[in-house]
Amino acid sequence: MNMIKISNLTKRFNDKLVLDNISFEVEEGEIFGLIGPNGAGKSTLINILTTLVEPTSGMIEIGGYPLDKNPIEAKSLIGLVPQEVALFDELTAYDNLQFFGSLYGLGYKLLKARIEEALEITGLLEHKKQKVKTFSGGMKRRLNIACAIMHHPKILIMDEPTVGVDPQSRNHIFEFTRRICKEQKTTVLYTSHYMEEIEELCTKIFIIDLGKEIAYGSKEQIKSLSNTRTKVHLTLTTLPSTLLLKLNQQPGILSIEETGRQLQLTINSNFKLTETISLLETEHVELESISYEQPRLEDVFLWLTGKSLRD
Repeated sequence: MNMIKISNLTKRFNDKLVLDNISFEVEEGEIFGLIGPNGAGKSTLINILTTLVEPTSGMIEIGGYPLDKNPIEAKSLIGLVPQEVALFDELTAYDNLQFFGSLYGLGYKLLKARIEEALEITGLLEHKKQKVKTFSGGMKRRLNIACAIMHHPKILIMDEPTVGVDPQSRNHIFEFTRRICKEQKTTVLYTSHYMEEIEELCTKIFIIDLGKEIAYGSKEQIKSLSNTRTKVHLTLTTLPSTLLLKLNQQPGILSIEETGRQLQLTINSNFKLTETISLLETEHVELESISYEQPRLEDVFLWLTGKSLRD
């Protein structure tokens, strides 16, 4: 089931085109990465999804509800973790959750249970009586997330949730994100300037730049769009010249770089490691070590856009 469906979405601010005919779908229980350089249109897209900004044209469905016709029903399915921390510093963690939970109309008993649950799932249960002003940046980020999940949203929008956090809090956020997707079938729309996070968490990715779609699909599909290739590194006991000639004739090997007894094979999907191992045995060459170097999503992003995420 598609929890988010965007069709031909366009947004203009006066004469400025901010979103240009954007279309994508996000399935239930999926962690979907939305990435692009600064000024790409990500914030405008999130503001439209949360009804803070009206689109110029196009259609959006949230959980099957057309956003223009059923905004209340659609918004009830969404939890938003904003880029800026939105908390009351003078209140305790518990009191913050009580306030934000009451905005969702949760009754007393349910509200109390959801507060304990949100504190537990974000690793803040033992800090519930502390005032937020005493929290580290990472703890504030985690509490920010806790406030967004009080009503068990079917869709969670996480906008730069790990900015400025410590490694422990970052791991908490990763574990939490995977957990709610697996256990509650929550759909996550995740934006980040840290490409390694997108690569580690997300199943599908939408790359946007200057309001236009640059690429859309699984990580494997995105990586296949660039000229970046998988490499295989071999360390051999000996390197006879006949071996190089025969390797060059093997399907799937695009090029070979030689350094002493080490070979770097640039390969495509036709490469079969078993055939290479068999060739080594035929040539009486022993393999000391082997490793794969997969294309990095960050390299592909730079190749596609010509920009870093923080440009």
